[in-house]
Amino acid sequence: MTEIAERPVTARVIADADEALAVAAGFAERLAAGAADRDARRELPRAELDELSASGLLGITVPREFGGAQVPTAVAAEVFRLLASGDPNVAQIPHSHFVYVNALRQNGTDALQRLLFAEVLAGKRFGNAQSELGTKHVQDYRTRLRSDPAGDHVLDGVKHYSTGALFAHWIPVLAKDDADRIVVAYVPADADGLTVVDDWDGMGQRTTASGTVHLAGVRVPAEHVVPHHLTFTGPQLYGARAQILHTAIDAGIARGALTEAAEFVRTRSRPWFEAGVEHATDDPLTVQRFGELEVSVRAAEALLAVAGAAIDRAQEDLDDAGAAAASIAVATAKAAADRAALEVTNALFEVAGTRSALDSLNLHRHWRNARTHTLHDPVRWKIQHIGRFVLTGTPPPRHGVL
Repeated sequence: MTEIAERPVTARVIADADEALAVAAGFAERLAAGAADRDARRELPRAELDELSASGLLGITVPREFGGAQVPTAVAAEVFRLLASGDPNVAQIPHSHFVYVNALRQNGTDALQRLLFAEVLAGKRFGNAQSELGTKHVQDYRTRLRSDPAGDHVLDGVKHYSTGALFAHWIPVLAKDDADRIVVAYVPADADGLTVVDDWDGMGQRTTASGTVHLAGVRVPAEHVVPHHLTFTGPQLYGARAQILHTAIDAGIARGALTEAAEFVRTRSRPWFEAGVEHATDDPLTVQRFGELEVSVRAAEALLAVAGAAIDRAQEDLDDAGAAAASIAVATAKAAADRAALEVTNALFEVAGTRSALDSLNLHRHWRNARTHTLHDPVRWKIQHIGRFVLTGTPPPRHGVL
């Protein structure tokens, strides 16, 4: 268990969507002020995560009957977009927190929900121990949760890309049970046999500490295990809700980069001499490019809002048709947000000029963050599902990443 997870947490309880958005907007501004320096030094955002816990934002999707605001998915996505516009590293760290709050809502027992939702409302953070290396594909899991004659279960395995685990109070672990079914075990971060290693060395999203979790004979009470395999037996929005948060992070990266590019051009860039103008902001080619980039970012933001509304609409009377439409809406938004993030973070140097390439300015962090984060869940496969849906009405598969 890490230092950050041992600190006592006192959190506000956010009442509604308006409060959530206002808190997120203010926090995003504070995140932006230190984002470049944190990235340059690879300074892990411990203080920022404590502020996130205290803000109450981690509890906004907790159901009302357990004391939470239960904000719509569209609002949760906008919260993530705002945070990512300030610092996409800090925005990515709680992604799995929200995903596993949702898993708990889906299939957790009443007793486990009461226990863990109270923890969340108190500011406690969920991490993640999901992905593995060296397996056949991303959904091939070797980690095992075996039953024990004493009545508990025992976890063994190694997890990689465990974003949030280093800073967590609870670490949900994706594993296979004795019947080879997918389950989620909610494990305290200080459990015996659980070790989190900060070995993430990605070129982007550097301060997410997306390292390795080792599980060696970790004992788990039976009542802390959720039958996650049940999530995919009928119409579900689990994958759409997870993917829309990734989409929001990409849209936030695009907006944050464009905002910083505009400020740089206003205050530091020189016009090209052939433009015949006094200021870079009057260079017609620069003006044209900013207009094009703004269209890309606004399109991504608009599609994010459409996707959030589709999820919330489908939830009202969930069936296969609504779930499929919501997943396709999210896939469409993700494709647009990925493109916007990559386009803007690359064009930043084009519009800002030679000086923007100075390593000391660390403007390249935007591109590094975009290029790294957009590797999540390849858009090329989402395009395939969108195309089949349009041509033949084929619904997307229920595998949790659509």
